[in-house]
Parts: sequence; structure tokens; C-alpha cells
Amino acid sequence: MKKKKISEKKEAKQRASTRQLIGVKAVTDYSLVTYGQGELVYFIVKPSNISVLSEASIGARIYALMTVLKGVAEIEMLCLNSRESFENNKQFLKMRMEQEDNPVIRRLLEKDQNHLDRIQVQMATAREFLILLRLKDEKESEVFPYLSRIEKSLKEQGFSVKRADKEDIKRLLAVYYEQNVTTEKFEDFDGERWIIPED
Repeated sequence: MKKKKISEKKEAKQRASTRQLIGVKAVTDYSLVTYGQGELVYFIVKPSNISVLSEASIGARIYALMTVLKGVAEIEMLCLNSRESFENNKQFLKMRMEQEDNPVIRRLLEKDQNHLDRIQVQMATAREFLILLRLKDEKESEVFPYLSRIEKSLKEQGFSVKRADKEDIKRLLAVYYEQNVTTEKFEDFDGERWIIPED
């Protein structure tokens, strides 16, 4: 009986859609609707280059963020890579260099690794800072004024912020789950780009 339940669960998991596996019901024009975490709204905050700011300016930015956080207790913060990571590729090249006997091939592998290092240095600041808000029992008529108030509050404190739309949310999911940063337009369904509407 126990084996049967385990095999049924395994079979159900194999039949589950990608959205079910990652816990997403839908991507709306302004949010991510999940199965267990409610409706998630993302605000994309453009990062400041603090390496060129004075200590007083950095303190002012921290105080501004603290002011926003005190004003809206429901805020959560995320920091994601907005570019792919080459660490696995670099580890593989290092392992291949150690195994390679041919000095010419070893030099080529070393050049590949140096190239990946240069790309990674160029993308070192490729971070995405997100402010996340979970909508729970808000009435539909109150959602947009509430979100606009939070966005206005962030802008008043000097943050360059934008509420993530449907394409932004799909891009965030693609970067997070598959490190895909090269696709410009993401499909709502696998294979959608191959569907040719009838004339």
C-alpha cells in the first residue's frame, strides 16, 4: 500500500507542469500568483554605485531605505544576479587544464578561462535589487492605489524604481531558474513561438 502511494506521488510529480513544480499559478500584468505564498508584486530598484559616493551619501541612502522599510512593514527585499554565472564553466576548464598533457591545448584552455574571467569582471555589478510585496486579502479596487503609494514612497526617498510588469517577471524567473539572460521575449507557454495563427 505504501509503495503504491509513493509511485502515485512520483507519477503525479512527473505529470505536473513547470508552473506547478515551481509553485506558480499565473503571471499577471503586475504580479506573480503562487500556490502557497499569495500574490507577489515586485519593484525593481536600480542600484547606486556606492563606490563613488561619500560616507555621508551612503549613510543618507541607508537612512532613506530605513524610512521606506519603517513605512511599509510588508516589504521584503531580494538581490538576484541579472547575468549568468560562469563558475561551473571555470571549474570545468580548470579540471581539463590539470588533466591535459598537450601544452598547446592547455594554453587554449587557459585563454578560455581568462576570457570568462574578463566577462565576469565586466558583469560584476550585474545585480538586480527587488522589493517584494505579498498581496494577501486586499480588495481589487485597493490594489493599484496601494502599489502606487509604495512606488511613490520609494521615489520620494531617492530610489530609481519601477514596478515589474509581466515581461520583467518572466525574465526574473528565467534568470533565477535557468540563468537565461539572452532571450529578449519569453513565452507564456513552451513552443508558443512556433504557433502560426490561421489567416
